[in-house]
Parts: sequence; C-alpha cells; structure tokens
Amino acid sequence: MANELKLKLGIRVSPRTVGKYLAQGPRRQPDPTQRWLTFVRNHAQAIAACDFFVVVTARFRILYVFVLMELGRRRILHVNVNVTDHLNAEWTQQQLREALPGDHPFRFLIHDRDGIFSQALDEAVAAMGVRVMRTPPQSPQANSVCERLIGTIRRECLDFLIPLGQRHLKDILNRWILHYNHGRVHMTLGPGIPAPLHPSPPQSEHRHQLPPGHRLRCKPVLGGLHHEYWLEKVAA
Repeated sequence: MANELKLKLGIRVSPRTVGKYLAQGPRRQPDPTQRWLTFVRNHAQAIAACDFFVVVTARFRILYVFVLMELGRRRILHVNVNVTDHLNAEWTQQQLREALPGDHPFRFLIHDRDGIFSQALDEAVAAMGVRVMRTPPQSPQANSVCERLIGTIRRECLDFLIPLGQRHLKDILNRWILHYNHGRVHMTLGPGIPAPLHPSPPQSEHRHQLPPGHRLRCKPVLGGLHHEYWLEKVAA
C-alpha cells in the first residue's frame, strides 16, 4: 500500500505506518547460496517461466489455463490468455509460439516435469533459440515465481469470481492480466509496475499531499474488485 501511494500518487508514507493497520505474517527469506536461485537471479531478464493451473466453472467443467511470464519484470507474456478443456503438448506448443515471437529476448524457459512438456515440445522451443530448463524432481520451489503468480491469480481474481464457461473465464483473465501488467505494484521491482501506462508522479513538497496542479483518477477493474489510481494534470 505504501509503495502504491508513492508510485502512483506521489504520497510518501512510511511502510511502518501502513504496517500498523495491516497484519503481516512471517516471511521466509530465500537462501542466496542456492545454485538454482543464483542462476535465476543472474539471468532473470533472459528467463521466461510457464505453468498450468485448473479452474472449475459454475457447471463443474474443468478448464486448464496456461501462463507464461518474464522473470525479470514479472510481466505476463501471454496477454491474451487461452483456455482449454483438452490439454495436450500440441496445444501447449502453439501457446508458446504465440507468446514468444521471433524477436523475443529470452534465452531460457523454465517448466516442470509434467508429461505435457514432451520431448517434441522442448525441441520446438529449442528451435526458437530458447534453452529449456526443467525443474528438479519434486521441487516446485524451483519455479517459485510462476507458482506465486498462479497463487496471486487465485487470491486476487478467481477466488471472488466463478466463471460460467470457457469464454467467460478468458474474459476475466484477460482483463485481470491487463491490471497485473500495467497497474499492480510489485515489491520485487523496487517497488515498481511491470509495464506502467502512466508516468511517475512529480515530487511534492509535502509528503502526505498530492502534487499541486494534479487530480486523482480512478478506474475499477473487474466490476470494482480492484481499482487503479493515477494522477492527471489539471488544465490551467
């Protein structure tokens, strides 16, 4: 919350002040000596990670969602997410082709050892100039950033909305992904936003007030489940 106020509105409030009103649970600090973690940190700007998760519709139909993200900026690459009720390697390979165009900057792709990621799929990814990095057996933490993304999608979106069908689920996810990429603040970015649409607010002489000559704008996301805030300069 303090980071969102600072980045979007130029209001500087101490995180300790916000912490008085928000319950904070224990946070596990990663071990910097782990070899896999060191590799991911050193090459984060050139790494993409992918995974699947399952969604149950209002009619108890099981749908599969494929997510692909850039580790460096925490940006979801598959902007127009696709959903299927019949998951296979060919469908997954097509999603990777669409999300990784010919001029992509990625050198590595992280995925787990699910049977969907077949040898033929890995060879097709290698033909795109991307080296596949399979996570170690029984080590979901090796793809922890993508796993956390799926948890975020559930906690901030799907836990509050029940999709009626495949088209409805796609519409929900595509609108939330726009919010995630362009309006949601990420602590790991300093804090920052993966692909902000609005410029940073100007510095204000008073840290608890809006900069002079600006007004607050707000846009609801998914019917008011979330809101995006930014400053707009008032015409003289």
